[in-house]
Amino acid sequence: MRLSELQKTGRVPGLPLSIELADAAGPAHLQLLTLLRVLPGQRYVGAGVWRGRTVLAKLMVGSKAARNFERELTGVRVLAEQGLTTPLLLADGLQEGEGGWLLFEFLEHAESLGDAWRAVEDLPVLADEQQAVLAQALEAIARMHLKGVWQQDLHLDNLLRQNGKLFVIDGGGICVETAGTPLSRQKVLENLGVFFAQLPKNLEPFIEELLVHYLLSNGEHALPLEALLKHVEKVRAWRLNDFLDKVGRDCSLFSVQRGAMAFQAVRREEEDAMLPVLARADALLDQGHLYKTGGAASVGKVEVDGRMLVIKRYNIKGVAHWLKRFWRPSRAWHSWREGNRLAFLGIATPKPLALLETRFLWLRTKAYLVTEYLPGPDIIERFAPYVESGDAPEAELQALDQLFADLIRERISHGDLKGHNVFWDPSRAPGRWALIDLDSMCQHRSTASFSAAYARDRARFMRNWPQASALHRLLDERLPTC
Repeated sequence: MRLSELQKTGRVPGLPLSIELADAAGPAHLQLLTLLRVLPGQRYVGAGVWRGRTVLAKLMVGSKAARNFERELTGVRVLAEQGLTTPLLLADGLQEGEGGWLLFEFLEHAESLGDAWRAVEDLPVLADEQQAVLAQALEAIARMHLKGVWQQDLHLDNLLRQNGKLFVIDGGGICVETAGTPLSRQKVLENLGVFFAQLPKNLEPFIEELLVHYLLSNGEHALPLEALLKHVEKVRAWRLNDFLDKVGRDCSLFSVQRGAMAFQAVRREEEDAMLPVLARADALLDQGHLYKTGGAASVGKVEVDGRMLVIKRYNIKGVAHWLKRFWRPSRAWHSWREGNRLAFLGIATPKPLALLETRFLWLRTKAYLVTEYLPGPDIIERFAPYVESGDAPEAELQALDQLFADLIRERISHGDLKGHNVFWDPSRAPGRWALIDLDSMCQHRSTASFSAAYARDRARFMRNWPQASALHRLLDERLPTC
């Protein structure tokens, strides 16, 4: 296969691929065996064999190939020239009409700091294991900044460790202010803002402590915490908006199809499992355990290939109801978007897996939402033994405190905070409360609108228990007002 032909293979080319490339030693074939990252029609990154050696291949095709190639090559050279550890570039080339390619040494048994973080992220906040991962990352970032270099797309997956040695990868995101001269304070703050914005929000109180690891390797500037936190907040807001844009378009995270007869969105990694579910959603609901049926929605627990799921079908009750619904986004879409919002913000909710809006010539009719199944119990059942005594487990009360603190922090109102919509989720120790039924959820732009909505949420939540009960008094004392 010629390199240019890769552009036509789409998101999932058939592997292995044999691609003809040529360097100073002459033409040879790259045997591409696995793909690690694909930007369809533009960039293909994977492991393969070149002249008998295992390599990491970055292949650029399409109209942007030359620009992407030059950016990647320049970044790799900057890292090498400044003595920053990066995988060795073995061969590269750019051919007009074909594309560009770079072949790097393949780091056997290397682990990204992103993978290392995911292995420890469920531990208590800033556990030693978490601090060790973040310390390595901050030390590497500090060394880059000391050389006048920063990584535009700075995240833990762009740092690989092998046998105790840390490698910086992704030359395409490398920028330089003045090579060999420490980065200016403004650029340092901006770049650290990008880094910290990608960490869980509950680590924010520890940013000052974590900065020590950076300053031990680069003490060139005093870094005012208030200024850094402003950059963190700015990047967080941008990342959330960027992510929410992706939940409705075809990208590496989501498979999305739009047409006159349907709109469908599926988590990319769940596509093979979810397409058959959407195709027979009505039949599965009929066979499943129904929690709610008829009216505006039908909700049921279903089993598919040994996996428990929840399907919610948003019904059209009649012509009058359809006239109110066909022209605006469905409640299924709203729940899909808000469920992904909560997951992005680290607030527990059953993972949204797939969405289907059925349409007739673009006009919306029924819609379906598929989520993971959360066995519960809900908070009414969980706290039932403690209504009169008020002796609910402290760990579960603290988890409830955390849920309300998270909602206040993000200015999120649920809209129907009855006890049956708050479920206990033990999947992450020591357990947490998860929100379901997100049809009316809203993230408010202003404090004023949030305060009013939060007051309604809190009042509805407290009505789950008799006002004279000990549990009601306990929760009323603990839960913040706004």
